[in-house]
Amino acid sequence: MATTPAVSGRELTDPPSDGISNIRFSNHSDHLLVSSWDKTVRLYDASANVLRGEFLHGGPVLDCCFHDDSSGFSASSDNTVRRLVFATGKEDILGKHDAPVRCVEYSYAAGQLITGSWDKTLKCWDPRGASGQERTLVGTYPQPERVYSLSLVGHRLVVATAGRHVNVYDLRNMSLPEQRRESSLKYQTRCVRSYPNGTGYALSSVEGRVAMEFFDLSEASQAKKYAFKCHRKSEAGRDIVYPVNAMAFHPIYGTFATGGCDGFVNVWDGNNKKRLYQYSKYPTSIAALSFSRDGRLLAVASSYTFEEGPKPQEQDAIYVRSVNEIEVKPKPKAFPNPTA
Repeated sequence: MATTPAVSGRELTDPPSDGISNIRFSNHSDHLLVSSWDKTVRLYDASANVLRGEFLHGGPVLDCCFHDDSSGFSASSDNTVRRLVFATGKEDILGKHDAPVRCVEYSYAAGQLITGSWDKTLKCWDPRGASGQERTLVGTYPQPERVYSLSLVGHRLVVATAGRHVNVYDLRNMSLPEQRRESSLKYQTRCVRSYPNGTGYALSSVEGRVAMEFFDLSEASQAKKYAFKCHRKSEAGRDIVYPVNAMAFHPIYGTFATGGCDGFVNVWDGNNKKRLYQYSKYPTSIAALSFSRDGRLLAVASSYTFEEGPKPQEQDAIYVRSVNEIEVKPKPKAFPNPTA
């Protein structure tokens, strides 16, 4: 049974009818883009709780991102990369991969779209080109394994693949990765998200852990990296461990939320290595998270991720909650009183 709206946030009407693969707030408004296994990408006005439009694809949609406030891009299991214009209902196929497209990111700095696929490649596209793959494809870049997650801040792109590989690129020179790394976590990567200040990235795994990493290879910077356990519980003296499916950084404070298959969303202060807040449990697994551009809202996709096989009557829902400062703002360190 769903928790009360006051606890979970406001539930959006007209949710997808199957698993939710990603949710993303616009950089310009409270518009929210949602991709789903029901083969749709939907655009919501999250503040007004209105579905503004949807596009149907040839297969489950595994990721989506905005281009501008009323258009976006999708990554589909039918191997296609599409541009979707909600204002006109028009769509273009920018091109294709040789296997399902898992991730999509748009770089405002480079004016390019980056896609990652289970065909073990990254592709960069210029969406300003005429429709047709040969005119929009900028380059194809082989990866060591299937691409699972991408994150982008400025010109720096982080690519997490199967086999625990992590490649770091500068979009201005994609010929070779700037850095080739291995995840410091022992188990499969679920999600990678770059720090908003561009100094590193957080990486989560299926085994209830998050690693905090830094790009600077100096000894001093690398000494700051660490990993921590989360989304676990003890039951009858046994540790039950849940995958950490989703992460999202707060745009103002640089703190971040994690969502797990335990149905919980936690907020962390990475600099001070502290948990700031835990929201009340959601009805099922947390599949995706997104903060609005000003950090006032947090969208939560509560959507079963099939970690325990098929289950009857698991509801897929998107909750939009107002964020209080106390939940996301780092707490100042207490200094000892010199007169004490």
